[in-house]
Amino acid sequence: MESVYRYIEENQATYIEMLKEFCRQESVSTQNRGLKETAKMLQDYLQSINMKTEIIETTGHPIVYGESFQEGLKTLSFYNHYDVQPEDPIDLWESDPFGAEVRDGKLYARGSADNKGALMARICAIHAYQEIFKKLPVNVKFIVEGEEESGSPHIDEFIEKYPDKISADLCIWENGIVNNDGSFELKLGTKGMLYVELVARGANSDLHSSNGAIIENPAWRLIWALNTLKNENEEILIDGFYDKVFEPTDEEVKVIQELKFDEEETLSELGLDQFVANLKGINLKDKLFYKPTCTICGFNSGYTGEGTKTVLPSEARVKVDFRLVPDQDPEEIAMLLRKHLDSHGFNDIEIIIPESGSKAARTDLSLPVVKSVIRAMEKLHGIPPNIIPMSPGSGPMYKLCHQFGIPTMGFGVGNPYSNKHAPNENINLQDFIEGIKMVATVIHELGSMNNDTISKTKVIHQKQS
Repeated sequence: MESVYRYIEENQATYIEMLKEFCRQESVSTQNRGLKETAKMLQDYLQSINMKTEIIETTGHPIVYGESFQEGLKTLSFYNHYDVQPEDPIDLWESDPFGAEVRDGKLYARGSADNKGALMARICAIHAYQEIFKKLPVNVKFIVEGEEESGSPHIDEFIEKYPDKISADLCIWENGIVNNDGSFELKLGTKGMLYVELVARGANSDLHSSNGAIIENPAWRLIWALNTLKNENEEILIDGFYDKVFEPTDEEVKVIQELKFDEEETLSELGLDQFVANLKGINLKDKLFYKPTCTICGFNSGYTGEGTKTVLPSEARVKVDFRLVPDQDPEEIAMLLRKHLDSHGFNDIEIIIPESGSKAARTDLSLPVVKSVIRAMEKLHGIPPNIIPMSPGSGPMYKLCHQFGIPTMGFGVGNPYSNKHAPNENINLQDFIEGIKMVATVIHELGSMNNDTISKTKVIHQKQS
């Protein structure tokens, strides 16, 4: 692999320019900006590395698919997304969000860390590997969607229509970070999610606030309802919510104990004095990675502009997400939420579920293919990866991989302070180059596994309800 690494080093300027070009293309899915242009650009990139490509239309934004196939080889798939979050608030950016400006060894651009950097690193790795070895030791598939930042609402269409395009021996998931010590973060799963909007309604129009003496305020009503969902000890109070929460295996507990997580640095970076409930050590990591959550994402009611306006609002809305763990089912949690509100006298509060929820997914740590990727990561720098059995974030991993028994691992080229979804999103360019090497190493390591070994792979499935 030294010849591949050398080629990557010698051509890093070209690879960085490709990344800049990709990041300069706007692709904001929630605002339908530049998605078709980005999909075509991505198709061109994949064709340049000898992938057979298709732009697959969905009811929403298209999926870009690419593959290379040789009979008898194992199959490695890459799941990524080409869409990005909106750049707001734009006045907090120090440079054009789509300018791909480089400062002090970092590239600043919306989507650089989430997820264009990781995607481009995979494309560049295949290019470099082919330049040295002429052909790949594994079959490769790219599944790149344009709606991940919108909750992947139409991925089901692709899954149902193209099961043959999904099948693989291993899927490398979209993203991850490189730690300050140079170790790669390796994610083996994701939490699931249920996203809801709760609506309380009062009078048929806003009123003068003096009417608050005799007219019920829907904002207060919604606050009172929210107060029944969770207590100050971070315990979720919905009956039955925890009934199917999984227990981590001994190996997963051990991995969490060994996982590097700098508490003091994280608190300092965030300007905080402590984590919730003053959690520390193993209890903090256990809650972050293995416990479900209930989070208020936004509250809207009445007048919130400058100056004074004494108003009694006619409506109040709050957006809430529940991050779920195996073996919680988002549909069941939604029913429990409805039952909870009704039993507490809030049957008038409407529950809107804007998108189907996602189940949690996790890959068995003991799988040969997992050990193979860990070996690849250790070979590059001699540093073992920082293993995260289940990411606190969510995505369509269960739908796309785990329900079909495809083991999944995620790593990428972000950093602990990449500002994903925030102003001044960035990646270290050296991490990008090392990420290219890492992908090439994983491809090489996977190609060296015999078919009998890789056929023993499996994932941990959700328990049947």
